Amino acid sequence: MLSDLIEVRAVGTPIGTLLVAERNETVVAAEFEDVAERMAVSLRRRFGVSLDAHEPLSASSPATTSLKRYFGGDLGAIDDIAVDPGGTGFQKQVWDRLRAIPAGEMRGYGILAADLDRPKAARAVGRANGLNPIAIIIPCHRLVGADSSLTGYAGGLDRKAWLLRHEGLHNY
Repeated sequence: MLSDLIEVRAVGTPIGTLLVAERNETVVAAEFEDVAERMAVSLRRRFGVSLDAHEPLSASSPATTSLKRYFGGDLGAIDDIAVDPGGTGFQKQVWDRLRAIPAGEMRGYGILAADLDRPKAARAVGRANGLNPIAIIIPCHRLVGADSSLTGYAGGLDRKAWLLRHEGLHNY
């Protein structure tokens, strides 16, 4: 059972149910329901709580309301959602930089590494991106290969392509 400090809410989206875990109105994890084991691992590691046999709360929160607005077309609605992804100092730098990429734009791993003044750290950026515990809000879907090809996304490449199209990048 989840600690009373962590609340999980389900948000229906056009690409599947998104589970959003919050602590004191700060999102600590978000993952699509069909790959929720990633979120369960993150919550166990960070907070010692279990997602097993938990029914998501149906009540809204500011974060879930903002996510609904994002999926409804207000692409900037997720920009001010408070997040606490945990992570190392480098991971936090990568995740902060991801949040700075505007909707409708994307970056390559190498470009993001160069933006962090670590031009040889493209693989490390990719690893941090892959460990992002807060889907959509920390928009890891905006990172693509050097040739603009779609590369890994925990929620699946079909969802990544949908998100990029939703944000106005119609080549996907």
